[in-house]
Amino acid sequence: MNRYPRDMHGHGENTPKVIWPNGAKIAVQFVINYEEGGENCVLHGDASSEAFLSEIVGAAPWPEQRHWNMESIYEYGARAGFWRLHRLFTKMAIPATVYGVATALERSPAQVAAMQDSDWEIASHGLKWIDYKDHTKTDERRDMEDAIRIHTEVTGTPPTGWYTGRCSANTVDLVTEQGNFTYVSDSYADDLPYWHHHDGKNQLVIPYTLDTNDMRFASPQGFNAGDQFYNYLKDSFDALYEEGVEGAPKMLSIGLHCRLIGRPGRIQSLKRFMKYAQSHADVWFAKRIEIAQHWHEHHAAPASSAIPSEMPQQEFVQTYGDIFEHSTWIPQAAWEGELGAAHDTAIGLHSALCRIFRRATDAQRLAVLRAHPDLAGKLADAKQLTNSSTSEQAGAGLDALTDAQRREFQELNTRYTEKFGFPFIIAVKGLTKDQILQAFITRIDNDPNTEFTTACQQVERIALLRLTQILP
Repeated sequence: MNRYPRDMHGHGENTPKVIWPNGAKIAVQFVINYEEGGENCVLHGDASSEAFLSEIVGAAPWPEQRHWNMESIYEYGARAGFWRLHRLFTKMAIPATVYGVATALERSPAQVAAMQDSDWEIASHGLKWIDYKDHTKTDERRDMEDAIRIHTEVTGTPPTGWYTGRCSANTVDLVTEQGNFTYVSDSYADDLPYWHHHDGKNQLVIPYTLDTNDMRFASPQGFNAGDQFYNYLKDSFDALYEEGVEGAPKMLSIGLHCRLIGRPGRIQSLKRFMKYAQSHADVWFAKRIEIAQHWHEHHAAPASSAIPSEMPQQEFVQTYGDIFEHSTWIPQAAWEGELGAAHDTAIGLHSALCRIFRRATDAQRLAVLRAHPDLAGKLADAKQLTNSSTSEQAGAGLDALTDAQRREFQELNTRYTEKFGFPFIIAVKGLTKDQILQAFITRIDNDPNTEFTTACQQVERIALLRLTQILP
């Protein structure tokens, strides 16, 4: 058993039929990151000063020293930038979600009170600014628990949303194990929420953004003027709004930082975008928790027992044992190989099963061909077909042949089997009796190699049709 943990399929070609409240064409969601006072600083017990997301180009950590300029830049975010954003969002009557670093929130009681007075959601942005890539799962869990404790003490309620930012491969699983978060946002994988499955639990993921994010004012190849930020937000909005008009609504996340967008030379670009978005009909300005609640209500997580890659071996083989007629060794081998979320659809699982069939020996594939019944043959008369074969043949009208038609099929069956050593196989769905009979007459003249290849292709086609009856 080898399970690939990454999901390269996601919602797939046909995204969920999303109906946002009041039929909105797009959900627009603003995140205000409140980090000031939670950044790296020797006053906070850290080994060095902060070096990330500031106005200082090429900043480097100062080991065991205070970086006065860096500290004052962060202080600007708390002292001036936050209030400028607060006034703007309040005046525009647009809701916001705050990603609050726990140790930053506890050092800013006035700002927390303003957030709560404005009915902003305050999600957790972790304990403090720590890069968890080299931390143990135990240490990261301990910090998560401390962040929840401080957050609860400062705001009065535990957080229902989580975003670490500098996360590890364990972060989303830890949130899932914690069990009390309505959503987690440590992902940039989609334009819509999705479900993460871990240890028998389902966790909603609401992806965040690093592109429609003012952090690019402080990163290489980023925004160097407000009009660039505005145009990028506008283009993103226009693309997603158009998709919503066409019937596939999405979500636009916009990330903000008090010390960055809160500067006078940048805030106007945000204001212009807000007015632009408000000028459109059918726009839902939402908090992340509202999007999460909507998704929980209208797009519930599938039961893990129905997900192929998460099925126990016996259940998997029992469920898919007849996809390739009476050939349980194929799903057995597929279950033991690499499966992941990409194989939890009809196309994905079909690919995994076909790989086993295609790499089998000619003798093994011949056995699969011979496991298929004759069309309108003796097994059908005796009602000894598999449920799938019975349904397929009946769907093509092969259970309602005249005596003359039945004799013709049986004569062709005999000639075909004597020539090739296996029964005539064709994916009958969508075909009429006459079309099936014509294919029979045409293919019986093939040479053995050509017909063996054709029959194998038809077996794969039948397998896909069967899988589409039970999987997305």
